[in-house]
Amino acid sequence: MEDRDFYAGLIRLHILHHAVAEGPVYGLWMIEELGRHGYLLSAGTLYPILHGLQRKGYLRSSTERVGQRTRRMYYATPRGEQALAIAKQRVWELFGELFEPRATPAADAPWAEAPHAPGDVLGAPPPAGRP
Repeated sequence: MEDRDFYAGLIRLHILHHAVAEGPVYGLWMIEELGRHGYLLSAGTLYPILHGLQRKGYLRSSTERVGQRTRRMYYATPRGEQALAIAKQRVWELFGELFEPRATPAADAPWAEAPHAPGDVLGAPPPAGRP
């Protein structure tokens, strides 16, 4: 992945989201979940990310016995929950900027539409006398 620096923050947000929304997560499950979204990570990449989130206070971990195995489970901390809430607001704002209709969209943008006059309602037929 050539542009991995752009995705590093998204991966961390994804991990934090699942730790908050679904409760504890563990490494192999997180590797599979991220893979479903196109992020192909090895354990050697994921675990340093998890440990970094833990060092910064966003996650905490404990070892749990699952059948014959011992598994390290990662839980969101209150600081992690707060950070995710703030990040969601910022991502929402960025999403709006990235995908809001523009007066002159780039011709090759997949969301590009024909320019609209001020006051037009997107999706409404044009007023009489206007193409």
